[in-house]
Amino acid sequence: MSDLVDILRARRSGPGGPGARPDGHRVALAIEGGGNRAAYSAGMALALDELGLTGCFDAVYGTSGGALNAAWLLTGEAQKWLPSWGAPEVASAGVTNPRRLLRGGPLVDLSVLIEHVYEQITPMDFEAILANPVSFHPMATDAATGEAVDIHPCIVDRATLQTALKASSCLPMIAGRPVRLGGRAFVDGGLSEAIPYLTALRQGATHVLVLRTRREDQTVTTSRAERVLLAPYFAAFARGAGRSHGRRHLTYAAADAAQVGGEVLQVRPPLGSADVARLGGSLDLVTEAIEVGRRAVHALFG
Repeated sequence: MSDLVDILRARRSGPGGPGARPDGHRVALAIEGGGNRAAYSAGMALALDELGLTGCFDAVYGTSGGALNAAWLLTGEAQKWLPSWGAPEVASAGVTNPRRLLRGGPLVDLSVLIEHVYEQITPMDFEAILANPVSFHPMATDAATGEAVDIHPCIVDRATLQTALKASSCLPMIAGRPVRLGGRAFVDGGLSEAIPYLTALRQGATHVLVLRTRREDQTVTTSRAERVLLAPYFAAFARGAGRSHGRRHLTYAAADAAQVGGEVLQVRPPLGSADVARLGGSLDLVTEAIEVGRRAVHALFG
């Protein structure tokens, strides 16, 4: 059994909180995104909360859809709302709407998600996230430089928290122009750090539990057609992010290969799990992915 599993089990019934643990460790949770594929990490996060482990972490890092799952985990209402990835009322809210393209709008409108769905349909307790002693670290890609950025320092109130969620999830072109926060412009964190455990380690984490959305036999590819399609967007709004997009398959592979040693433990969807598209896909498939992820974490902790 992993040392990290033992540490989390001990913390569940032990004294102290983030920054005041008697074990001397700094334990982080890192959650991969991937559009609707983040239903897998949603189920994993749901299981952690069911097991009473949410408060056992010192910090939670998330990229794109993983940042959304991390936010839900820190609201204290994860068990109520994380399954909403498969909710019909969320799917019908119009977050993804091809007809907007005819009016020059984005295919995916993050304002509909954050300011309508997360306000009216599945209310997200933003104040609870801000007050949680477990710190929240959404990852985004700097549009100008292409570097991975932890935008935690930019989050000071409800409005900046909502903007940070948009910034971490802003898929180039699909979700519109880069999101501005703290004097910088950002696009989706998946271009520069899709598996956000390296930043956690650089910032002092001694152990990281990584929730993955890709199976072991899945890799990231960047097709020539995709590069050509996105080239005008990057040239106009995000040159640095364009360079990161062009090499993201290499960045992802390097991060994937580097996950060795007892300090980093990852949970993946098992081999044979269904492919879930980044956009679209049936609600039944998304709901199944949530349950598969949930079972994977329960199995890890026995």
